[in-house]
Amino acid sequence: DMGPPNQNQYYMTAFGGDDEAEEHLVLSGHTDSSQRSYLHSPIVEDNEFGATPRAQARGPAHQLSQRRVGREERERNEVVRSALYAEPLQDYEYSDAYYDQGSFTSLSKPYGRRDYGGDGDDDEQYRIMEKLDDSHLDREYVSRPSRGPSMYQRMRLMDEGGDEDDTALRRASTLLKRQLSKRRSGAPDGAVRRSLLANGESSESYGEGHIPLQELSGSERHSGPLPNDAGEPESNAAPTPAFGADGSGSFRTVHIGNREGNAAYKYKHNKVSTAKYNFLTFLPKFLYEQFSKYANVFFLFTGCIQQISGVSPTSRWTTIVPLAVVLAATAAKELAEDLKRHRSDSDMNKSKARVLVGTTFEEHAWRDVVVGDIVRVENRDAIPADLVLLSSSEPEGMCYIETSNLDGETNLKVKQALPETAGMLTPADLAGLNGHLKTELPNDSLYTFEGTLVSEGGKIGFREMALDPTQVLLRGAILRNTDWIYAVVVFTGHETKLMRNATAAPIKRTDVEKTTNRQIIFLFVILLLLAVLSAVGSQVLTSRNRDQLAYLMLPDGEGAKSFVKNILTFIILYNNLIPISLIVTMEVVKFQQAQLINADMDMYDESTDTPALARTSSLVEELGQVEYIFSDKTGTLTCNIMEFRQCSINGAMYADVVEPGKRARVIDGEVVGQYDFVQLREHMRDERGAGPREFFQLLATCHTVIPEQRAEAVGGIEYQASSPDEGALVKGAALAEYVFHTRRPRSITVSVMGEDQEFEVLNINEFNSTRKRMSAVLRCPDGAIRLYCKGADTVILERLDETRGAPVATTLRHLEEYATEGLRTLCIAMREISGDEYRRWSALHAKAATTLTNRQQELDRVAELIERDLTLLGATAIEDKLQDGVPQTIYTLAQAGIKIWVLTGDRQETAINIGYSCKLIQEDFSLIICNESTHWETKEFLQKKLDAIREGHGSNIDLESLALIIDGRSLDFALEKDVEALFLELATLCRAVICCRVSPLQKALVVKLVKRRRRAILLAIGDGANDVSMIQAAHVGVGISGQEGLQAARSADFAIAQFRYLRKLLLVHGAWSYHRLSKMILFSFYKNITLYITQFWFAIFNVFSGQTVYESWSITFYTVFFTVMPPFAIGVFDQFLSARSLDRYPEMYKMGQTGVFFNVRAFWGWAINAFYHSLILFFLGTAILFNDIEHDGLVGGQWVYGVIIYTAVLTTVLLKAALITNMWTKWTVLAIPGSLAL
Repeated sequence: DMGPPNQNQYYMTAFGGDDEAEEHLVLSGHTDSSQRSYLHSPIVEDNEFGATPRAQARGPAHQLSQRRVGREERERNEVVRSALYAEPLQDYEYSDAYYDQGSFTSLSKPYGRRDYGGDGDDDEQYRIMEKLDDSHLDREYVSRPSRGPSMYQRMRLMDEGGDEDDTALRRASTLLKRQLSKRRSGAPDGAVRRSLLANGESSESYGEGHIPLQELSGSERHSGPLPNDAGEPESNAAPTPAFGADGSGSFRTVHIGNREGNAAYKYKHNKVSTAKYNFLTFLPKFLYEQFSKYANVFFLFTGCIQQISGVSPTSRWTTIVPLAVVLAATAAKELAEDLKRHRSDSDMNKSKARVLVGTTFEEHAWRDVVVGDIVRVENRDAIPADLVLLSSSEPEGMCYIETSNLDGETNLKVKQALPETAGMLTPADLAGLNGHLKTELPNDSLYTFEGTLVSEGGKIGFREMALDPTQVLLRGAILRNTDWIYAVVVFTGHETKLMRNATAAPIKRTDVEKTTNRQIIFLFVILLLLAVLSAVGSQVLTSRNRDQLAYLMLPDGEGAKSFVKNILTFIILYNNLIPISLIVTMEVVKFQQAQLINADMDMYDESTDTPALARTSSLVEELGQVEYIFSDKTGTLTCNIMEFRQCSINGAMYADVVEPGKRARVIDGEVVGQYDFVQLREHMRDERGAGPREFFQLLATCHTVIPEQRAEAVGGIEYQASSPDEGALVKGAALAEYVFHTRRPRSITVSVMGEDQEFEVLNINEFNSTRKRMSAVLRCPDGAIRLYCKGADTVILERLDETRGAPVATTLRHLEEYATEGLRTLCIAMREISGDEYRRWSALHAKAATTLTNRQQELDRVAELIERDLTLLGATAIEDKLQDGVPQTIYTLAQAGIKIWVLTGDRQETAINIGYSCKLIQEDFSLIICNESTHWETKEFLQKKLDAIREGHGSNIDLESLALIIDGRSLDFALEKDVEALFLELATLCRAVICCRVSPLQKALVVKLVKRRRRAILLAIGDGANDVSMIQAAHVGVGISGQEGLQAARSADFAIAQFRYLRKLLLVHGAWSYHRLSKMILFSFYKNITLYITQFWFAIFNVFSGQTVYESWSITFYTVFFTVMPPFAIGVFDQFLSARSLDRYPEMYKMGQTGVFFNVRAFWGWAINAFYHSLILFFLGTAILFNDIEHDGLVGGQWVYGVIIYTAVLTTVLLKAALITNMWTKWTVLAIPGSLAL
């Protein structure tokens, strides 16, 4: 049966034992040898790199795959090498058969293994497949299942065994390739029907359950250009179909310089708008936003029923006018902010760009640039749209750009045109460019791009060329150090990557806001109860005393109608129990609190001219309630300014500064201690110099650094590096007289001890968070081809050729010593590559570089083939110093009851040492270190430690001296559904938590776990783009404007220059903001309840007639005039303690964590107090004025009575404001006594 197998066709073998069969899923289908199908297990779904593992991926299959980690590593390495590189597979692996160009994919995961039988000619291919099954390694410990030979590789191997026109396997393998390629590229279901059926046989002949197969067209039979003898694709071969060629629509076509041809696709224009409103949408959007707030809806409802004649006891304008004033003030603020955006957009859209028209360049506004236009950009100009570079004024089509507007990084980045287009230096050359681009669809990934340039004749001829991020210039970048460039537009307007990244930050609502909204609802319920009670009272008293109320001429038989009318009347009468101005008052107060943070000179960093910045004012009070801080290490706790301090080369240690007691000396025939860099340069000139020379040659060449000649820089060269680590390594090589000074598109030049040497750059396998390494393939001056590789020790050491005799054990010991000193470490390795091997590998790399389906994953897989059998040269140790004040800040925050978790990608020893250095971990702490390799081991470890703590709690275990250390692999298991509760309980019992070797995704998952399972306010702080997901997941995000750019600061709610400023931000500004806002909200409710409950007491004396005791305009002015200033004065200027006291006694911060100032109890305490005061004021005033008779015999009347009670209430409320004020300023005097004087 060649149909898709059912779930019950698979079974699992037992977990125990070491038998090879236990490590695989076994396919128990019933197929004969001519129809054997080698399928992926349906139990484990495929998982994209970097994506969150699906729930199915944590089943038994994944647990079994993890058992391979560390098991018989050397034997399996040998099997891999024999399977992938030795005969008879060597020629095959580097042949065109390895990757089918039309379905090049990275689908690999734990797969089924069966006992391959076969007979005759099939025996050899089945034996090879079994060898491949057992040889694959699990190299990705954190979030990827084990990866073996791809499904297509196994199919191709089986294809070799029979006639490709008449085997069912050939048909099935082609079908499955099409299906899975469709699944990965997002093609619609109709694309599956484009599969082939060799010999035109009907699908019915294979029985029920088969997928229908269709014959392959002539164009599909050709899979692309085949390599020539040199391993390079023939230039005159037919173009390779890109993905989406089957009609899936997964790419877009851009005709170069052909506006008419592109018009049919209706691509977006280049006009951008970042404004929130326009002329037509302002009113509906603004009103929708405002009336999504319950309070405003209530007041609108009240204002509407006040317009009904005979219902309102007050003026019909009593509520609607204050509501209109509040909405008008908010609208004015929104309009002012949006007008700034409109002006900025208009200026940008009117900027000039030079567009090729015919054979000349004409100036057009940016908004008039369209997809397919060829544009000219000159030095220091901004890039008007997303472009593909064609040529430049620099040699070989190079140019330099600054991307600070995109990612905040100020270092220059190099871009390079395709060699085929780099020679187009005149408008006439560009006008003769005939062809089109096939590119990926618009997306928000700043660092990836997949596409091809298809030439249709002209100077280049008929050929297809791969495009990658090297040729792409993004809108928002600035051209630097390049006179001009020519480029073609691929994405415009809101389809550019810059605009696709301009998404709104996640909406965060504070705990104070949520509590306030709940209390508003409760007050509304009380208001309804009072209204119903008053209406009932009116009905009862009216019916009982009807004979005495004849003068009112009450109609008969309208009891129900009168009851409903009375309810509406009393809702209007009591409506201001809920303060109409509360929402806008809160917004203004928060805005002013944010301005106080921005203006605080104690948080201004003079060295970088960076003040503290509150990017949002809506979360200021949350700063005073933080219980957990999640912090990155590099650049957050440390300076992220790297300096090359030490290195280990061939087992010998070298350092820039060597203490006298650590100097190298010979003991029992062995060298013990460290050499300094002066001795290192001496060693490089004698017989010991081969290793050091190769080591520093690697540091000087294996990188993507760009040198800039600057007289003021040290050595006259300033290095523009993508990361501080890379820059430090290049500078370290310069200390050993290997000075990198020139980079060209295909080569780099290094001054080796005063003599220039040129290295040809053949390929660069770039660093990413999955690979954790980078490598460069270079042709050295001696003609040899070498692979230089540097990366984390965990990935380099497992790729070593252990037969080379490198001092691995000694280097590992040195790595531990460096980590203990808190230094950042990398391993350095290399291998020489034969010309024949390189040609075969280069052909695969070229194919991976041209695929449009999962290009980066395929490049990573191809890099795996060459990054093997490495020779360890040594290790580097880079110092990243702690920022000033970090230990004191962490110690003070811990005293404030804040638990700090450090989430870092560094190795465990480095993280622990930094923990000690910054006082996160004290010398007397007990460390719980979790380094487990499987799901069950991790669960068992956590359970055991948790039980021990529970049993020892209250006796000999001090929870304040516990620290949990967990690595990324164990954390991956700890975050699974059945383990996360154990992990969280253990972690929250500890004083400190350090998670090391974690990915950006894991950082966010840890934050979300605590946020989901704990009622606590979380703060995340980081400085790099890898911290953005963590920052946005927390209740409060703080970004540090550091060496890694401004992405974290731009994505955060607050931005500071150094970690030590977090101390004042939380302990002072946070505590103040929380206390001020709490008191302001409670006072706002108090003042309204005090006044409007007197209306209820008055209703008792007027037979619940709905008569108001106050004049209508007095009611209106109470909220918007007489009592409007005290809440602002309290909310902005009040201080319950001075800044010095809050910093000196951090324990005071715990009042915010426990919600002392604002909670349900505090709210109802103030509400009851307001009821009590209203009761006293009304009945005391009534008693005093009971016999209100003037000397002439006249009575004062209702309005005199009302004004007197109104004045008493107002005086009491203002005196209450004075009593609760802790700090008097001139503004407080103006607000409270000033309001009383009015």
